[in-house]
Amino acid sequence: MNKDITIYDIAKDLGVSPTTVSRALNDHPAVNVKTKQRIFEAADQMGYRSNVFASNLRRKSTHNIGIIVPRLNSSFQSSVLAGMEKVANEAGFNLIISQSLESYEKEKANARSMFNSRVDGLLVSLAGNTEKTEHFQPFMDKGIPVLFFDRVASKPGCTGVIIDNRQAGYNATKHLIQQGCKHIAHALGNPNINVYAERLKGYKYALMDHDIPFSKDNVIHFDLNEEAGEDIAKRIIAMKPMPDGLFVSNDACAASCIRSLKQAGIAIPEDIAVVGFNNDVISRLIEPNLTTTHYPGYEMGEVAMKNLINHLSDSTEGVLQNTNTITLRSELIIRDSSLKKKSKV
Repeated sequence: MNKDITIYDIAKDLGVSPTTVSRALNDHPAVNVKTKQRIFEAADQMGYRSNVFASNLRRKSTHNIGIIVPRLNSSFQSSVLAGMEKVANEAGFNLIISQSLESYEKEKANARSMFNSRVDGLLVSLAGNTEKTEHFQPFMDKGIPVLFFDRVASKPGCTGVIIDNRQAGYNATKHLIQQGCKHIAHALGNPNINVYAERLKGYKYALMDHDIPFSKDNVIHFDLNEEAGEDIAKRIIAMKPMPDGLFVSNDACAASCIRSLKQAGIAIPEDIAVVGFNNDVISRLIEPNLTTTHYPGYEMGEVAMKNLINHLSDSTEGVLQNTNTITLRSELIIRDSSLKKKSKV
């Protein structure tokens, strides 16, 4: 294996001191322009690579920010990551991205790897079965900021960037009620995850405020993916009486459910009005177009990354700890899948 070229090799080749080479490569004003040019050309010809990692460590910074997400194959998480990357790139930071695959154990392993990689800060959306957050304590003990987004830790003192999921769930359910729905089902993911738990609360409160009794039989728990849509449709069809409204906490799952319901001869929205969540591309492709909640993923990524980088740039300790929750606005986007009363909307 070829040996890495060092500043000592360049110095020996040009007959200058290693200090001069180091200063030139760092564009130090003490080295004249002609000498810098000679050193740059020699470094290029010899294949010299600067050891940025070692250099950053000497400055007690790697300029790397770690990100842990539940899954990378998610439209929402992709949008969040795009917002984060834009802000990080503009500020001169690199991203190290990993996925927990909804596993607490893998999330712990990812956190350990990020810590050992000496990231300057960490952004996390928790795995579905994560109940403890002790694996992030080593970061906090070292003064390395940890910021949660979307799926956030309930631990006091932790900063989270979220939307008001309770209000979003309320608005989705209220819209179905306003369309004349009296028997509304709600399909959601793991209720231990804060986003689903809060949307479920919003669903319950909307029913309560409109004097519609809540029934746990109308709450359907599933891993919300495209494949689950068919199973949810079967559950809906088997209900007696069949619901006239359905709120699904995921657009891909809602779209799949609509397709399966239509294949069974059920008209959307005439027989059952459907509302999704996230405003994914599929919501505009399925027929009828899907009513959904716009979840500002790109903005969430920008806000989370800006907050973290601002903390890293601020000499004041505890900036993150003083901001427990950052809440972004969401919006219900009404489309044909839920409009039973089209002339009145």
